[in-house]
Amino acid sequence: MRPRRAKPYTRTVPRVRRRLDAITVFSTPGHPSLGVLRYGALVLRCALGRGGVTYLKRECDGATPAGRHRLLSLYVRRDRLPGPKTALSAQITRRDDGWCDDPASGRYNCPVRLPSAASHEHMWRDDGLYDLVGVLHWNIRPRIRGRGSAIFLHICGPDFAPTAGCVALRRGDLTRLLAVLGRRPELRVAPNPRKTARRSTRP
Repeated sequence: MRPRRAKPYTRTVPRVRRRLDAITVFSTPGHPSLGVLRYGALVLRCALGRGGVTYLKRECDGATPAGRHRLLSLYVRRDRLPGPKTALSAQITRRDDGWCDDPASGRYNCPVRLPSAASHEHMWRDDGLYDLVGVLHWNIRPRIRGRGSAIFLHICGPDFAPTAGCVALRRGDLTRLLAVLGRRPELRVAPNPRKTARRSTRP
């Protein structure tokens, strides 16, 4: 009788969930459209939506949605901005790039090619706010009509003018932030720093 062969030892390696780079964003008390963005040692002023930060985001309410928002990719105006240095994927902004903000459209909260019959934002702008744009994972998968669209991380206007719901930084601050982020950054947005800190401790 032949001796049985011992089964080879196999070790099951548990899948390790890759941690996200946590960027905290919260509004300034008394100034809901002004905020503070923190990442590591970086502490940066930012502009928020004219309606402050909300947990009940709706299209055209002018508020920045609270919650955790992955920073997915970038749009870059290469004719105005070299680089930037970043680990994130980036694409060159073209003159016919748009973003649909029409809840009645099947392309709601999606990039579109212009011209488009549906209401949309132009990604190619003259004011410089979209020379560098980070697309945030808000209402993208799944997409819910009317929950808000075109929520970006972009360059702020003069004197940190309120946004339509995005998070905006000075051009230099935005390029500094992108240079130190990893491949999986996440913005954790809340109305005040206590709520941001508490939510950021969740697994």
